[in-house]
Amino acid sequence: MPNLMDEALYAIDNLTDRATELFHPTLRLGVAGLSRAGKTVFITALVHNLLHAGRLPVFSAQAEGRIGRTYLEEQPDDAVPRFQYEDHVRTMVEERLWPQSTRAISELRLTIEYQSASGWSRLFSAGKLSLDIVDYPGEWLLDLPLLDKDFASFSAESLARARLPSRAEMAAPFLALVDALDPMAPAQEMESQRLSMAFTEYLRRCREDGTALSTLPPGRFLMPGDLEGSPALTFAPLVLPADGTPAPKNSFAAVHARRYEAYKSVVVKPFFRDHFARLDRQIILIDALQAINAGPEAVQDLETALADILSCFRPGRASWLGGLLTRRIDRLLVAATKADHLHRESHKRLEAIVRRIVASAVERARFSGAESEVVAMAAVRATREATVEDGGERLPVIVGTPLAGERIGGEIFDGHTETAIFPGDLPRDPNRLFDQGGRADPLNFVRFRPPRLERDDRGLTLSLPHIRLDRAMQFLIGDRLA
Repeated sequence: MPNLMDEALYAIDNLTDRATELFHPTLRLGVAGLSRAGKTVFITALVHNLLHAGRLPVFSAQAEGRIGRTYLEEQPDDAVPRFQYEDHVRTMVEERLWPQSTRAISELRLTIEYQSASGWSRLFSAGKLSLDIVDYPGEWLLDLPLLDKDFASFSAESLARARLPSRAEMAAPFLALVDALDPMAPAQEMESQRLSMAFTEYLRRCREDGTALSTLPPGRFLMPGDLEGSPALTFAPLVLPADGTPAPKNSFAAVHARRYEAYKSVVVKPFFRDHFARLDRQIILIDALQAINAGPEAVQDLETALADILSCFRPGRASWLGGLLTRRIDRLLVAATKADHLHRESHKRLEAIVRRIVASAVERARFSGAESEVVAMAAVRATREATVEDGGERLPVIVGTPLAGERIGGEIFDGHTETAIFPGDLPRDPNRLFDQGGRADPLNFVRFRPPRLERDDRGLTLSLPHIRLDRAMQFLIGDRLA
């Protein structure tokens, strides 16, 4: 984790932030999650519902009529791209397509003018809060645990994962190369590039939808950006001597270890310092349904990934003086997305499963003073519920329009036809999902198009429908609008 110099830099940054907030109250909300968990959709839906006074019965400031107006302000950080909210809304509302996954970090400032529920607070509060929403690529998030690991630990863990039954086939080309390599031999650049490319291809295959695997660092190997081809991205885990024999200078082991440390310095540490260390609140979005359908190994892999991620946050309540120097995440929400893919009868079971997945990590957050919660949510609800009869039995179903190319069994959907689907039931006992000898009944899981939004008599598009988005908003920002 950060050294003394890093901590000093964090303290300076936070003092600057705190000084600014004396005149402009601000809350920094981190939106993080694993790939395809719906971060972009969540941010878009949150902003859209606030701007359009959406139906948010659990969000007390809105439900009580205390929000005067909300509006978007100028991008707060000049060096960070703006979250393209307007484009994402247009894609969902007009084209009925989901926006592209996050490809880089982005930020958006939404200012809320409100009236406090307390008369005493109204005397001393400006009644204005700026919400800085920061979106992170899921792949970058998984790099944070590397800060606590040296090259030997990274290599051992990465190769152990690659040899798991669920990964062995996808990792076979890379493992063949790394097993044939003498790490103590003089390094050859072309061979290092071959290893790095094979390792990257293995990570890409793991990321594909069908595998539902989550633990895939280093994240920039999958999203290199302007670092593509640089030495900091040209390394791979190696089979190092078990006795810890020092690597000769300019050997494969020495060169790859140096580049691994460069990766942490150039990529991971700035990301942590400039963004993670400045957060006040955090939501972590996960697509648990995909892992559940993939089986116990995928569920356990998700558990490992989340434990590693949550251990890197800085949760807890700081003292008044400490809060000037060091930010702490005092509220942490873990949200299982795509709850609209299940009937509401299974929503509590989904929450129980996610609580089981993050139990140890969340407990650590609570111990340090942070409030935490788990919620099954759909930031944008793409289905509605119904009941059908099948052989005299009434089945709870969901009704929506599957994306073109989605299939259940031998049926392939055209992207235009609304269909009723029985999604299946989640197990009552979450532990069944972790039992390697057993397996939950498979879910009929397909991706749906965004809903067709109605317009009011003035031609204005109504707010995006959701499931428990208001509950998430109340937990994350409700206290700051009380």
